[in-house]
Amino acid sequence: MRQLFLLRHAKSGWNDPALEDFHRPLAPRGRKAAPLMGREMARRGWLPDLALVSSAARTRETWELAGAQLPVPCPTQFTETIYEAAPWRILAEINNVPDEVGSLLVVGHNPGLELLAKMLADPSSDNSVLDRLSAKFPTAAIARLEVDPDWAELAAGSARLADFISPKDLG
Repeated sequence: MRQLFLLRHAKSGWNDPALEDFHRPLAPRGRKAAPLMGREMARRGWLPDLALVSSAARTRETWELAGAQLPVPCPTQFTETIYEAAPWRILAEINNVPDEVGSLLVVGHNPGLELLAKMLADPSSDNSVLDRLSAKFPTAAIARLEVDPDWAELAAGSARLADFISPKDLG
């Protein structure tokens, strides 16, 4: 069974109105939430074999802070392709992941990640988890899906949405 983790970037800052969206850094709240989520991933044994990370500043910084909390380093690929991408575009990137990757983390943006999680969720998905995710996919939240097919075969309705955690769930 493969695992797919979808991590939304932590809260970004809007202090510099002249700064392009792509270059916005994390806000202080985001710099606090990202390591918290990384520690929770480590506590749960959610250790990705590969991280696909949007190359935007806020996603890179989120992964740097969260990934530093994991007990083992994770190979990372930064890609502009998933920057504010539609769910089908993110799925196309996932479909290109090598078969030997058992656990994949995607660090990206909303609404793409939320829509992707809903799109992939099959009928066996935990309804309470789906309801929470559908209500709001806040910054620094992570969804975990269980994936049976190879990455190349992952499609709508072919994964079980099993967990959804936000920083507020952790106190």
